[in-house]
Amino acid sequence: MLELVLGGARSGKSRYAEQLASSSGLAVHYIATAEAWDDEMAARIAAHRHQRPQEWITHEVPLALADAIQTHAHQDRLLLIDCLTLWLTNQLLAAPDQLSASNDALVHAMAEAPGRVVAVSNETGQGVVPTEALSRRFVDYSGWLHQQLAARADRVWWVVAGLPQCLKGSPDAP
Repeated sequence: MLELVLGGARSGKSRYAEQLASSSGLAVHYIATAEAWDDEMAARIAAHRHQRPQEWITHEVPLALADAIQTHAHQDRLLLIDCLTLWLTNQLLAAPDQLSASNDALVHAMAEAPGRVVAVSNETGQGVVPTEALSRRFVDYSGWLHQQLAARADRVWWVVAGLPQCLKGSPDAP
């Protein structure tokens, strides 16, 4: 089962995804994509690590996300991926010429993964069109990635002010 949890910055999307994982009854493997580029981001990452349940297994995967999904997905597990837009940023900076192939591989891995996958991502397409080319490319690729995943997902959530709205699928499904 594939679920996509979208929302803006500080919308409560990660907290909601963590609630879905905690209530699933499955072993949780948390796949973190953030990299600590500065002290403030390092503090955010440390806070996220501290608040996760100790029994969750964490994998730090800034780039090879499709491979990590193929490695760690299992019928009796829930993979919680946080966050796709941070992964996309890492891809854009590390291997911009491989962005389309990386996105395609990720979509395929998520759609084919056994077990349950809950992926968190920032909705970036509701703001002003950026004036800088790199930022426009990021917004374009995140929008295309979200559309591809939403088309394949069993459930899609939109979280605003901590309130989840089910956009696709049954909100009561496991």
